[in-house]
Amino acid sequence: MMTWEYALLVRRREAEGQRWRLSFFWYGPDGSREDVSAYADTAIALLNRFGAQGWELVSAAEDVNNLEGTTEVHRYHLKRPIREIGPRR
Repeated sequence: MMTWEYALLVRRREAEGQRWRLSFFWYGPDGSREDVSAYADTAIALLNRFGAQGWELVSAAEDVNNLEGTTEVHRYHLKRPIREIGPRR
């Protein structure tokens, strides 16, 4: 049986006047939170970056957080194997 660890990549887009501010945060399996916005400017680039580290995308969700649509959040749930456990005897 395979055991897994899980992480979360969050993309947030917020209106700042006439412009949009985009940020990305990585929530690691150890409970850490890291601003990874400087590593890439698109979710695809970051997903490819984490995919190269063995992470697999398992689901994605989008929220528009207010009635005016000035904030949106995308959540990318990822997993990667920790180890395989042999059959019980």
